[in-house]
Amino acid sequence: MTVRIAMGAAVLALAACSPTDGATTADDTTSTAAIVDANAPEAVFPDSTAEITAADIGARVAELADDKYEGRGPGTPAGEASAQWIADEMARIGLEPGNNGSYFQTVEMVGQTVDPSTSSLTITANGEEIPLALGSQAVYVSLHQDKQSVSIEDSPLVFVGYGVNAPEVGWNDYEGVDVTGKTVVMFVNDPGFITNDDSLFGGRAMTYYGRWTYKYEEASRQGAAAAILIHESEPASYGWEVVQNSWTGEQANLVLADGGASRTLVDGWVQLDVATDLFNRAGLDIDELRTAANQRGFTAVPMKGLTASATINQKVEFRDSRNVVGTLPGAERPDEHVLFTAHWDHLGVNRDIRENVDKIFNGAVDNATGVAIILDIAEKMAADPTPARSVTFLAVTLEESGLLGSAYFADNPFIPLNKIVGGINIDAVLPTGEANDMVVVGYGASELEDLLKEIIDEQGRTIVPDPEPEAGYFYRSDHISLAKKGVPMLYADAGVDLVDGGVSAGIAAGEAYRLRAYHAVTDEYSTDWQLGSLVQVAETDYELAKRLANSDQWPEWYDGNEFKATREASLAGE
Repeated sequence: MTVRIAMGAAVLALAACSPTDGATTADDTTSTAAIVDANAPEAVFPDSTAEITAADIGARVAELADDKYEGRGPGTPAGEASAQWIADEMARIGLEPGNNGSYFQTVEMVGQTVDPSTSSLTITANGEEIPLALGSQAVYVSLHQDKQSVSIEDSPLVFVGYGVNAPEVGWNDYEGVDVTGKTVVMFVNDPGFITNDDSLFGGRAMTYYGRWTYKYEEASRQGAAAAILIHESEPASYGWEVVQNSWTGEQANLVLADGGASRTLVDGWVQLDVATDLFNRAGLDIDELRTAANQRGFTAVPMKGLTASATINQKVEFRDSRNVVGTLPGAERPDEHVLFTAHWDHLGVNRDIRENVDKIFNGAVDNATGVAIILDIAEKMAADPTPARSVTFLAVTLEESGLLGSAYFADNPFIPLNKIVGGINIDAVLPTGEANDMVVVGYGASELEDLLKEIIDEQGRTIVPDPEPEAGYFYRSDHISLAKKGVPMLYADAGVDLVDGGVSAGIAAGEAYRLRAYHAVTDEYSTDWQLGSLVQVAETDYELAKRLANSDQWPEWYDGNEFKATREASLAGE
């Protein structure tokens, strides 16, 4: 049984109709403009219980992954309607507004869409022009928000290895080379990954230096005109289809103070075979240079005879998106918060996909699952005796664009960060059924893991480190935005040792999702889902939050953790 309402003209007026008799709804009192229009989809609210159940979680996933929300694109009418649904659901189950009387934190954003018919990226190799096809061979965007058109012309190509400048470990791929106005070409991931060298960075485990976000930022700091990443499926941890789907269509970002003037003019990716051909045309062997780039003392190599020219014509739209927040105020220490995070956004609709084909990226696993789980936890906690500390549930926007919604909250917190006792992040829980273990991404980080172990032991299960550290998941979800500010965060996921099928079945399920559904239109909800894994995550995280909220513990980062000093300074009020 479900309850339906229409999110129409009342939402346009920034006040929604009541979803159920006697329930309140969330007014967006922080937005400067109407985000959800009069044609907003009809919302469905589950007839849920105050217990954690597969039925409740499944109903919430099904709603958020419905086509009517058009892939939950941030700043779009349908996407923001899904944020309104989350806020209304928070109100319905008994959460109070978490941001000074509002369920929303407005996040100013900009959407930029490259016009594929008039934009181009061309490499000139010794006088021969080589146009790169957008989508099949290359993708390219610009973060310059103050320009409808940007271009580079005859920018010399320079291979800069992995594009890393890490003085704390004595590594600088830019040392001795001036790349001002040039186009830098680099591999994805870190030195040490492809050679399985544990003495370099994280070895097989990706660090922040391996993330594409860092590489583009560093290229900008070095003065490059353009930055191009070479895609390889293993070090990227996903295939070219993910790059193509993620980097074509509208790209969202936060509004930059300088309009993007400090950034490279063009950021892009190229397929490995394209890069190999370009290296050959410059008289270079890409395999030899890959080996060289994984050794200390690597020196950047000019790609002689190669230049890049590009024109990007783009539609630039400034809009508002929203983080959604609800709170259960604590009875004894309401200023101290246990925090849940999950991102509500996904990739929206890619209208460039050929006709008569599904264009909606529903994001059922990524991350309707996480939002559904925190709502189920919230409903149970709202029915419990009031905890000593407050428990706050934050559904953030713009995760798919580079963890931007959580970064915005971390930079503009409506809860002092030194009053957040600890946080739990939930992102993309696979419906694999119950497991004998629970995976902790970034294992060995903080005392939150000690609390988790107590609960897992009671359940007769085990904790295991992330079996795929090379994918860099610790740096690819919203908890990292808070961790960088010092807040202890736990990112625990469903187990991999499945009750039905064991470890091999768990690994196979994860691989199948990455290959067939991750950032693809096939990430859709099915009534055939095995929801036991989602229930286990919800029950475990609920118990951890309950114990922490009713204690006087302040979990710390373990000694040696990169965020420990930041937390200590934050708690000291520095």
